[in-house]
Amino acid sequence: MQVEVFDNKTSLGQAAAQRAAKIIQEAIAQRDVAYLIAATGSSQFEFLDALVLQHIDWSKVVCFHLDEYLDLPATHPASFRRYLKERIVDRVQPRAFHFINSEATDIAEESRRVGELISKQTIDVAFVGVGENGHLAFNDPPADFDTAEPYIVVNLDQACRQQQVGEGWFKSVDEVPAQAISMSINQILKAHNILCIVPDQRKAEAVRNCFEFEVSPMRPASILQKHNGVTLYLDLESSSLLHVRAKY
Repeated sequence: MQVEVFDNKTSLGQAAAQRAAKIIQEAIAQRDVAYLIAATGSSQFEFLDALVLQHIDWSKVVCFHLDEYLDLPATHPASFRRYLKERIVDRVQPRAFHFINSEATDIAEESRRVGELISKQTIDVAFVGVGENGHLAFNDPPADFDTAEPYIVVNLDQACRQQQVGEGWFKSVDEVPAQAISMSINQILKAHNILCIVPDQRKAEAVRNCFEFEVSPMRPASILQKHNGVTLYLDLESSSLLHVRAKY
């Protein structure tokens, strides 16, 4: 794992965007298409703002959705479909963006549908964050490290739901859906490259627990320690509890 620490979120986002653009450009040069996984949340704001300004032929990019709340309308301010449409699709018009329809009548069938789509492709890069509880996508602790299903229905724990309130997406925990469709841990790990973007002081404990302690389902993002293509992007605040930060 490569760890990079920046003075602020803007510099972090720009560096991660430049690395993402290089990966995407190389994939397009090799096979005329690039496949990526896009994350959401406030931690991704600066990164996505910088990414859409990079020199990328988005007509040759296919995107996959990382996770989505169950039964939340796509028009809701907290909807990840809305987030990704506004921050990626409307701005750069990629060739395709495979959204999760979490309002589908048959959620199991919807999970299979998007799972079959992603299973047919080689993912060049996944953009992910780390939750305050250490979650990766919506895989809250204890995460399922064993399932081979690309997408699964998960229960959201109290810490995860409280984070969504703290970030301003909902007014109260009671408004936060209790379940979501999430890309599984093993599907995320299939990406050739993973850019893990984690700014802010509120993530410092999770960063330390996931990347300085042993791998455990109780620290879902710790599984990234086992992937050879991970770059972890931190700012001074999110890296503040790391014992070896000074060497980066």
